[in-house]
Amino acid sequence: MISYLLRRLPSAILVLFLASVLIFAVLRLVPGDPATTLAGVDATAEAIAQIRHNLGLDRPVAEQYLTWIRGVVTGELGTSYTIGGKISSLIAHGAVNTLILTGAALALTILISLITACVWVWTKSKIIDSIITGFNTIALGLPTFVTGIVLVLIFGILLPILPAGGTPPKGFADRIDISAQYLLMPALCLALPASAGLTRFLAESLRTELHAPYITTARAAGVSERRLLAHALPAALPTYLTALGIHIGGLLGGAVLVEAVFTWPGLGQLIAQAIDNRDYPVVQILLLISVGVFIVIQLITDAAHAALDPRIRIGG
Repeated sequence: MISYLLRRLPSAILVLFLASVLIFAVLRLVPGDPATTLAGVDATAEAIAQIRHNLGLDRPVAEQYLTWIRGVVTGELGTSYTIGGKISSLIAHGAVNTLILTGAALALTILISLITACVWVWTKSKIIDSIITGFNTIALGLPTFVTGIVLVLIFGILLPILPAGGTPPKGFADRIDISAQYLLMPALCLALPASAGLTRFLAESLRTELHAPYITTARAAGVSERRLLAHALPAALPTYLTALGIHIGGLLGGAVLVEAVFTWPGLGQLIAQAIDNRDYPVVQILLLISVGVFIVIQLITDAAHAALDPRIRIGG
């Protein structure tokens, strides 16, 4: 397994390097100037030029890139242009909240998709089949921010049983029941489209496995349908894990909108604030981190896939 991961490592590093170049270049092409934002609308050209010089924005682009990437490698991320404070501190504060939110959403996604897919394949009831089909269609069709607003209107305003936004005032570790109330709506909002997609994927994989020769033999031997489903589930998991890895990246991307709807102080809100203020260093490192996280998730997913299927390990 270690040799398998080592073979994948060079391509992962190459992708991360190319992503850093692309992110840096694209941000320089986006209209807007951090120096102008910092100086204000009434600033003179001399004042703006002085700010650009202080920030190092008047140096050649290649030199700016090398300075930035050297800081990333050494862990010296510098300070924010407009938000204020050290970038490492801003990211650390936001990352905790985003990881808690996406972790809860991931747990809900796996739980909902596994239960729903198994029930969908196992049931003979047309009513249950129609309910699951309709639920999946709605969950996939509705944009995340629409689902979030609907949840806030129902459970936060009409039936005020859950907080409409924010995080627990005394932190997540103070009281688990209070933390769960704050987490439930944003995590569910984030998990619904991912769980609907994974439910369809797993259900189709299970139906394919249930027509495999070894299942037919077991069925002929009198094994119950519930036990057949239990036997087919491990065989369907490798492809499910691959799809889950892709959806984890989607969860992180969707967290930007969900954090905005539920005023969740995570990395999504931080990157939105940084983009509004043309805060290049913050935007750059957050985008690079998102690419890095996606690469790590893919490596973990491939490793899990290889662990479940020896043909992948041997074939590399």
